[in-house]
Amino acid sequence: MYFASDNAGPAHPKVIEAMTRANEGFAMPYGNDEIMEGVRARLREIFEAPEAAVYLVATGTAANSLALATLSEPWQTAYCSPVAHVYEDECNAPEFYMGAGKLTPVGNSDKIAPSDLAAVMGDSADIAVHSAQPGPLTITQATEKGRIYSCEEIAALTEVAARAGQPTHLDGARFANALVALGCTPAEMTWRAGVDAVSFGGTKNGCVGVEAVIFFNPEKAWEFELRRKRGAHLFSKHRYLSAQMQAYLQDDLWLDLARRSNANMGVLSRGMKEIGAVFEHEPQANILFAALPRATHRRLQEAGARYCLHGSTEGDDDEMLSARFVCDWSLPESEISRFLDLARG
Repeated sequence: MYFASDNAGPAHPKVIEAMTRANEGFAMPYGNDEIMEGVRARLREIFEAPEAAVYLVATGTAANSLALATLSEPWQTAYCSPVAHVYEDECNAPEFYMGAGKLTPVGNSDKIAPSDLAAVMGDSADIAVHSAQPGPLTITQATEKGRIYSCEEIAALTEVAARAGQPTHLDGARFANALVALGCTPAEMTWRAGVDAVSFGGTKNGCVGVEAVIFFNPEKAWEFELRRKRGAHLFSKHRYLSAQMQAYLQDDLWLDLARRSNANMGVLSRGMKEIGAVFEHEPQANILFAALPRATHRRLQEAGARYCLHGSTEGDDDEMLSARFVCDWSLPESEISRFLDLARG
């Protein structure tokens, strides 16, 4: 009964098998392996972007931080949600790689409103030399609260950024979960909606550790390569990253795994409603924030359930405590049923 994080789930066997195959013989290092050539071509095909620059790194923090650094200058600020991973969970890595550039939170929600963005981004011509200058926008899809921007909402935000002369980065750690929920194409959710660069996640969705960074404007390619090397994120034995991404993309495994994790969340959320859980909002991907009585949390955790509880199990049994529940692709439905049975008491 593990609902703590999709980072905690296993890698898919096909990914492991691909890494084992890649372990045979010799291959050129630093991304010059033959597998990477196929990965690059496949991602360009998936995104309908034949000129896109495609790179792999091992972590989401590296993907986001290096992408934002490439899209910004040290005197600029990048705009993000106040609960964005880049703002709350990356130990100032974006600012470090941005050369001491800063992050500016926008609004008070996991989803940025265009009006709030316009209010803080403003007209760069009116900002004095004494202030941080406007920089890129970064949005998370799906958000840290498990909600999804529609393609129209993304386009509205990128339009605000473009009016200020700034690019947009999309943190797609759970890109596949959002995509299958929307039922759109990768192109529709990115460059056709005005996104300039995307961190395309694999780690949370069945890989060992690999993320793609895709620039739809290849003019930024060389700068990213330099930043990746200087930042110590250019793998020598790159073929093991390439092999993961190859298996992830082959036969649309990435979409299948996202559908599984989203479906698991559907089962969990329907059951949680039946037992009276109070939702922060309707889950749209594979993350749910919901409140249950403290006594219920205690019973669940004593039985071995693992999830992120916001509070202590000690105290008033009837007090409602919020928690975060995440479903990954490998979670058996029997474990969800067992969890719900325990929650019912």
